[in-house]
Amino acid sequence: MEDFSIESVSKKSLTGFLALSSRTFFVKILGLITSFVLTIFLDRSSYGVYFIASSIVVFLVYFQDIGLAASLIQKKEKPTLEELRTTFTIQQILVLLIIIPSLYFSKYIANFYHLNTSGLYLLDALLISFFISSLKTIPTVLLERDLHFHKLVLPDIVENVSYNLLLVIFAVMGFGITSFTIAVVVRSILGLFVIYYIQPWEIGISLNFEVFKKLASFGLPFQANSLLALLKDNLVSLFIGKLLPFDQVGLVGFAQKISYLPSNLIMDNVIRVTFPSYSRLQHDKAGLKIVIEKSLFLIGLLIFPLVVLLIIFSGDFIKYVPIAHYQKWAPSVMSITFFSLNILFASITVPLTNFLNAIGKVKLTLYAMVLLTIFTWGLTPLFIFLYGFNGVAIASFIVAASLILILPFVKRQLEFSFVKPIIKPLVGALGLLALALTTTIFINSFMLLMFAVFFSGFVYLFIMYMLAKDDMKSIYSFSRNAIFKSK
Repeated sequence: MEDFSIESVSKKSLTGFLALSSRTFFVKILGLITSFVLTIFLDRSSYGVYFIASSIVVFLVYFQDIGLAASLIQKKEKPTLEELRTTFTIQQILVLLIIIPSLYFSKYIANFYHLNTSGLYLLDALLISFFISSLKTIPTVLLERDLHFHKLVLPDIVENVSYNLLLVIFAVMGFGITSFTIAVVVRSILGLFVIYYIQPWEIGISLNFEVFKKLASFGLPFQANSLLALLKDNLVSLFIGKLLPFDQVGLVGFAQKISYLPSNLIMDNVIRVTFPSYSRLQHDKAGLKIVIEKSLFLIGLLIFPLVVLLIIFSGDFIKYVPIAHYQKWAPSVMSITFFSLNILFASITVPLTNFLNAIGKVKLTLYAMVLLTIFTWGLTPLFIFLYGFNGVAIASFIVAASLILILPFVKRQLEFSFVKPIIKPLVGALGLLALALTTTIFINSFMLLMFAVFFSGFVYLFIMYMLAKDDMKSIYSFSRNAIFKSK
């Protein structure tokens, strides 16, 4: 029988997080280089076209399995082959019901957003890659459920390296938006082959109503939650494509790309690990308390300083980077600030919603998402009217900050400390903020900017060592015991 004790889950979670973080660090750096190259070779309108086309497909992805995959991860018992096949069959039916009419009406969608021929081909390519990616769901579920995150690294590396390299090559060659079209199709095909090599399963077709009913009891509320998140974020992205010109949509997309850097480097891996890890520990509240508090401390330790550095130095980066015409992105500085604050609040609230979902309280997160969706759709158009394209980021920050109101409901399910794990990283980040603001007055070149960034980071580490030496030792001891206790 699978061992889901605190020691076993901690070991797999920590090693999984380290595997996802360390082994994909190269991929993230490559992605940053790619994004930088694209901001040089693509104009703001082309960037806006990709932002809209990808948002359309992200919107469709949320309808692909009505939450059944999440049910397989959350359930206490090991999934049966019948459950896997039923989930796979239902998912493929839903995907085809989405893909076929979407491909047929893609011309009309392109006309609605005034996409040119290249934009239409990109949309079709994204739809095709969506279908291919849907075939990876079951192998991914099996790996995540058993906390084998280290095995998920290889498909991520293959997909991202191929995608980023092709983007750079074709963008430099002057292919423009077509660079995305080629890259997304190749990425999805390679990823499919790799994950089936790592985690094969007895693929088959089955439609068992009893299995569907059992999985849907968790899956439907979970998917409704995801759908509301979709309406809150991605559908708003499509909406602003009609409110703003592509030039300004490109600025919004650029600001998001820069601001979500801490999320891409850290939070994506945290989110990927915490939901299945909390699910495996739903029987052990003492273990959950330990893991949640340690997660919050680590998130604050890593995310808070990155957010501060982005807010303070992004404007100087755009100003002093030695690339001709890069100042075209200067109007996005205010949006970068508010999108970064969005990430700060999301970093300490997402683990809370993951905890509620993991223990089966998915309806609580559903109600919270209903309110957030209402806030988003109410505030975004208003703030666009008041502040132009920067209103999108301002609204997103206010909505993200409001999710902190879910804390009392989480406290009813589990007694843990929310403030204690994050207070010291917060104090350290405020010290970093004061130092960074002081150094900006001396920056007049790209070299001085880089020196200021590294010096500020070094001082932050010193501050945290003085403030939280015991906490860091505790984290180290906890990690070491979790990984090596059984050896």
